[in-house]
Amino acid sequence: MRYPHHLTKVIDVLKRLPGVGNRSAERFAFQMLNWKEEHLREMATIVQDIPSKLKHCSDCGCLIGEESCPFCDEARRETGMVCVIASPRDAFAIEETREYKGLYHVLGGLLSPLEGFGPDKLKTHRLLHRIRTLHVREVVIALDSTLEGDATALFLKRELETTGIPISRLAFGLPMGSALDYVDGGTLARALSARSRF
Repeated sequence: MRYPHHLTKVIDVLKRLPGVGNRSAERFAFQMLNWKEEHLREMATIVQDIPSKLKHCSDCGCLIGEESCPFCDEARRETGMVCVIASPRDAFAIEETREYKGLYHVLGGLLSPLEGFGPDKLKTHRLLHRIRTLHVREVVIALDSTLEGDATALFLKRELETTGIPISRLAFGLPMGSALDYVDGGTLARALSARSRF
């Protein structure tokens, strides 16, 4: 027995979310059938308003609402540092640490030839322009420790070497509270190579 046509459409839309497979989408769709009509309308309105209520800052690329960009506020940020990130979501994760006070620059993705994301899509000219106009003294590369992240970091390092500005990358290694016998070889090797003075 097939689901009614509109329910199938709801399931197909929900499957577009990352990590949501067919079973999860079906469970979510059936759960939504039990919602009050006002809650369904509220959700529909909120989703419909995403393009008008959420934007990307034209300078740094971070996600902002209808207010000015808090990530570019020169009164509250150290303008001598720029942290290069792949996604606007990364800025929120770094902000939660309360350790970084500089500016951000969102690349919009990582180098991935299979997905058609090449060097031209990184728009490094925008990053170089910001570095020069803001008189940046350090660039921090905060990208994933994956094949794509490492390739992007190496590409950026080569592109930014002409500026003569120090370039650093987030340290990778042992997670807090971990025991050595549970850590994989790659992570342990990274931790050894990125060791610091004690």
